[in-house]
Amino acid sequence: MAEEERILEVTPDFDGKRIDQCLAASFSDCSRSFLQKLLKDGKVSINGKTQKASSKVAAGDAVLVLLPEPEELNVDPENIPLDILYEDDDLLVVNKPKGMVVHPAAGHSSGTLVNAVLYHCRGNLSGINGVLRPGIVHRIDMDTTGALVICKSDFAHQSLAEQLSVHSITRKYRAIVHGNLKEDEGTVRGAIGRHPTDRKKMAINERNGKPAVTHYRVLERFGNYTYIECQLETGRTHQIRVQFASRGMPLVGDGKYGSRKNAASPALWSYALTLPMGGAIARIRALPEAAGVWAPFEQALRMLT
Repeated sequence: MAEEERILEVTPDFDGKRIDQCLAASFSDCSRSFLQKLLKDGKVSINGKTQKASSKVAAGDAVLVLLPEPEELNVDPENIPLDILYEDDDLLVVNKPKGMVVHPAAGHSSGTLVNAVLYHCRGNLSGINGVLRPGIVHRIDMDTTGALVICKSDFAHQSLAEQLSVHSITRKYRAIVHGNLKEDEGTVRGAIGRHPTDRKKMAINERNGKPAVTHYRVLERFGNYTYIECQLETGRTHQIRVQFASRGMPLVGDGKYGSRKNAASPALWSYALTLPMGGAIARIRALPEAAGVWAPFEQALRMLT
C-alpha cells in the first residue's frame, strides 16, 4: 500500500511537549487512536529515528509522518425517515434530529443524514462536495437539532455557497445558557480555532483561529439560566458553544465545553433559516416546542430552578 509523506515543523507553541499532542493538533481530521497506531507502527520519525507517543519535541524539529493510503468509503442509500420542512426541484430542507451525523466519516459510515437523503432523492444531489458529502453546503453538529439545507443541483449549491459567503442567508439558533445575561441583546466576537491540546475541541484562538461573530437576544431569564436566540454571521465549528463557554456561560447540557455533571447534549437548536429563493424570501422554521425536543431541557431547567 502506498504511503504519503508529510513533514511537520514543530512550532514554538509545542516546544518541550509530547509528540502525540503535536500530531493531534496538526492532524485534526485524524482520530487519536489512528495517530497512536502510526507511532506504534514506527511511521513517525525525527532525523531518521522513530518516536514514541511520550517523546518530547523541540521547536524547529522536522517530524516525518508516513500516512497510509486512505480506504475508500462507500456511501449507500438508506431508508431512514426524514422530517422535511421544505422541498422543491433544487432544494431540500430537513429537520435533523439530535444524534444524527450529517455526512459519513471514519466510524460513521451508515445511519447519517447523507445516507437518508441519498435514498429520498434517488441520488439526485449536488456533487460539488464529492461522494461523501453530496448536496451538503453547510452542516450542524451531531448533537444539534434543527433546520439544514440540502442542494439537489450544482447550480443551487453554488448559489447557496455564494449567499453564505456574503451573509445573505440568515441562520438563527435557540439555546439555553448557564448564567443570567445582563444585556437584552449583543454581539459576541472572537477568533475560533482548534484547541491547542485537545484536538476534539475548539477554542478562542486569536492567533491561529478564524473570525467568528454571533449576534444574540434574550428571550427569557429564569433563575441562573437564560434562554437566547442567536444569529450567526459566521459559521465556525461549535461557534455558539465555544463563544458562550469562553464568557463563563456554557450551554446547558454541554459536557464538552461546560460541566460534565448531568451532561446529555447541548441545549441548542437550529431554529430558522431565511434565504433568497426565486426572487422572493423564504423563511423556514423548525420549532423545538412543536417537535417536543425542547421538553427535556425545560424539564431539566425546572429541576435546576
